[in-house]
Amino acid sequence: MQFLKDIKYSLHVAMHPFDGFWDLKYENKGKLRVAVLMLFAVTVTMILKRQFAGYVVNFNFPLDLNSIDELKYIVLPFLLWCIANWSLTTLMDGEGKFTEIVIATGYAMLPLILVNIPNILLSNVITLRESSFYYLLDTLALLWFIWLLFIGTMTVHQYTVTKTITTMLLTLLVIGVIIFLGLLFFSLIQQIVSFAYTVYQELSLRG
Repeated sequence: MQFLKDIKYSLHVAMHPFDGFWDLKYENKGKLRVAVLMLFAVTVTMILKRQFAGYVVNFNFPLDLNSIDELKYIVLPFLLWCIANWSLTTLMDGEGKFTEIVIATGYAMLPLILVNIPNILLSNVITLRESSFYYLLDTLALLWFIWLLFIGTMTVHQYTVTKTITTMLLTLLVIGVIIFLGLLFFSLIQQIVSFAYTVYQELSLRG
């Protein structure tokens, strides 16, 4: 089945990123549906992690967790990264299309899935003294993800190492600007709505 082959190929990308991301871009082996599946899987595993990780490493109160709220910690940063990176690289002679950025970012998230699942199980059998193994695996997964994202960004845009690092740092800056402008916009809308409602109440009382 082709879909299973596409998923299996994501493992090749994680283990052989230079060849893998090159083929994703130039051999059309990257599939948008697989990238979306990766995003969904990371979201699910992160929700499971917050809900079912052992009490030794889990400081969340399960009854206070809202699975929908968890989306803003995963899906929103993913979309912001792709939008900010695409917006920035169009000004910096990047060769990557928006779809290619989404695919590369999605494939880079595989380590988070591979580590989260066994880490949830591990967290339920370890002691406080052994919790360092849990945090070590978490750190390795994050570093692996950043490494894959770096290679994916470099390959998609055909940048040098220095330009890739600069672009990734600037992308984070652009994300900050987008968030600031978004908050400013919603605050302005809220004030306009509040003002309009106050005027409506005044007119209603005088009428």
